[in-house]
Order: sequence, then structure tokens, then C-alpha cells
Amino acid sequence: MKKRIIGHIDMDAFFASVEERDNPRFKGLPIVVGADPAPEQVRYGAGPNAQIVWQATGRGVVSTANYKAREYGIHSALPISTAWRLSQKAKAQGKPEAIFIVPDFYKYSFPSRKIMEILHRHSSLVEQASIDEAYFDLSQAGSYQKAESISRKIKKEIQKKEKLIASIGIGHNKLIAKIASDMQKPDGLTVVTEDAVEEILNPLSIRKIPGIGPKTEARFNRRGIYKIKDLKKYTLAQMEEVLGKWGADLYYKVRGIDESPLEEEWERKSIGEQETFQEDSLDFNFVFKRMEALTESVFRTFNHGNFKTFKTITITVRFSDFDTRNRSHTLIKSDKLLKVIKVEAIKLLMPFFDARENPRNKKIRLIGVRIEKME
Repeated sequence: MKKRIIGHIDMDAFFASVEERDNPRFKGLPIVVGADPAPEQVRYGAGPNAQIVWQATGRGVVSTANYKAREYGIHSALPISTAWRLSQKAKAQGKPEAIFIVPDFYKYSFPSRKIMEILHRHSSLVEQASIDEAYFDLSQAGSYQKAESISRKIKKEIQKKEKLIASIGIGHNKLIAKIASDMQKPDGLTVVTEDAVEEILNPLSIRKIPGIGPKTEARFNRRGIYKIKDLKKYTLAQMEEVLGKWGADLYYKVRGIDESPLEEEWERKSIGEQETFQEDSLDFNFVFKRMEALTESVFRTFNHGNFKTFKTITITVRFSDFDTRNRSHTLIKSDKLLKVIKVEAIKLLMPFFDARENPRNKKIRLIGVRIEKME
């Protein structure tokens, strides 16, 4: 039976790297892709003793930060206002100020396609996991040594043709390959053979297991569980008791067991965008116009993709107290018109301005729109 060898490629700081590549003046500088920090001057006090300082008023988060920005403590999902303050702190120390860029996902889709084409030239089976990562079958190589050689060629071809850097992990299943790709970033290439799995996994933080987020990590930390080796103390029954059905899946993952197959067809499940307002608002005209702009942006992405129709429209509303709600409408038959997205999104939005969805008259902090069930 042919040995199963799987590769996982993860582009390094993808959005920020594309921006740096396309703007030579950014080379070597810290780059943050995410919401606009919207810095503005704020006056404290009055008269001649008044102090004027700059503050970030933006309320979104960081999507991606390049490695130079990460040296400042900036990372993905960090509040954009915090990222801006860290940048200003670095500036005060004589370091370059970070460049903040609002993401352009349409632009990023082009190099993503080129990278997937390169993978297909070196592997007969490629599963795209997201815009900047994919699994690919290397079983035809027959050995880890040859699989590593193929992966080096892939990395060099991406660097030469797309001027972008990738990290690749190689293992006997998707789980190990994904963990391995994160071990020597940036520009890494890590091979984890079957006999090395336990040695590699045991000392790692439980956050390295895909699916374990901050909340699950905190839950285990309270029980004294920090490393993957600690999780192995739990029996299958105990894992299911703590996490339900997902507990069984996690029981096998911490032991490096993953039988999930590679699936060639990667289908984008949805297209969506959201916006955090500079100030919480219950002004219908303002919120309506912002929702209209979001629907137009979503439709542009839909129109430029290989999609013909959609069937479900979903909106997200987050109030000033962070209460977040999603509301959806599925059409009787699939459609392809911008007008349909706009009309259905507004229909779903309107109850948030009266007692149906907002009896306390809370102001709105964020809105979003998403189309799903695309063909």
C-alpha cells in the first residue's frame, strides 16, 4: 500500500505580503492590513494648559500584520486602536511607524489563484482551504525525502513568479501537515514523520491543535491543561464529557490521528463583508446607506467570481452592548441580481429599528451582509 504523504501550504502574512510586493515603497516597513485606525486629535483641558494628543478612533481589528509589525506586538484579531498605539510607541522609540491598509480581498484573489495553479502542477490532488492555504497530496513522491524536494520546488516557484513567501508542512495526514507548516514560519519547510509525531506534539501548546480557540484553551487552562501532552491524560469518555461530540475528535487529534480525506473541490461557502461604525448609531438613513454600500461590495466579489447564483442572504447586527444577532432569508429559487440582495438585506435590517428586534432602542455598532448557497 502506497504511503500517504500530505503537504500543507500556508502563505506568510499573505495580505500584507501582497501589499508590500505591489508597493515597493513599503519594502522593509511594518504593514498592518485591517480596519482604518482613524487617528484624530483630541484636546484635554482648556486654555494655555490644554494638551492635544492623537488617538485612534477606529474600532475594527487587524486582519494581517507582516513580521516587522509583529515585532511591535501587532497581530491578527488585535483591536486596530491597540495596533495603532503600539505603532506610535515604536515610533517614539525611533522605529518606523506602521503602515495601515484597508484590505482589498478582490486584489488578493489573483495571486491566490496563481498559487493554486502552481500547486496543481506539482500534485494531482489539491484541497484549497482558504484564500491563502491549501493541502496537497505528495503520496506519489513515495518518500518524505522526495516530498520535501517537491515542496522546495513549489516554494521557489511561488517566490520567483509571485514574489511571495510560503511555509510548507509535510506529514502523514492533514492535521500533522498543518501543524508542521506553522512550526518554522516565515519561509519554513518542516517534515514530521510518523515516528516523530509524539515527540513533536507533546510539548506544543494546546492552541496548536486546529479547532482549539481562546475560550476552549481557557477552559482547559483552568483544569491545569496547557500542553498537548497534558490533554492525553483524558480518556475518550472524559473528553466527550467535557466537549461533547467534538471531544472524541479532539481525543484523536492530540494523538496525531486524522483520517480525513483530501477533497479536490473547494467551494467558497459564502461572500460577506461587515463594517464597524466610528460611532454607534440608530440613524436609519445612515445605517441604510452603509448596508447598501456593503451589498454592492459583496455583489462585486460575487460577480467577479465563478458564481452564477445565490440563494440565501444573511445580515449581522451588533449593538453597542456587543449583543450580536444574525438574521437570514432563503429565496424560493436562486437569483443573481444585486437588487435582490439590497432589498432582502434592508427587509432583514428594518426590524432592528423598532420593537421587533430592538425594544430597548439600543444603538448599532456593526452591520454585515453575507450571501450563501452559491452555485
